[in-house]
Amino acid sequence: MSVDAETKTKIIKEHARGQDDTGSPEVQVAILTERIKNLTEHFKGHHKDNHSRRGLLMMVNKRRNLLAYLKKKDVERYNALIQKLGLRK
Repeated sequence: MSVDAETKTKIIKEHARGQDDTGSPEVQVAILTERIKNLTEHFKGHHKDNHSRRGLLMMVNKRRNLLAYLKKKDVERYNALIQKLGLRK
């Protein structure tokens, strides 16, 4: 359910604000989004896996908090990230 190393580095390069940037909200949200997508696929075959479902809910909440922070700090970056990841319609 986690993201493999090469996918993670690709996501980091794609969303980083500068070189060696792994902690910006954009990168964190992008990695969480990938993990959430992987877990969602997992639940299609394992619908009774409630322990992983708790982890999914925690990831969704963490992503929501990071997005709220980014929206409060810089609306332009928030809108660009939402558009890039296709989160809200």
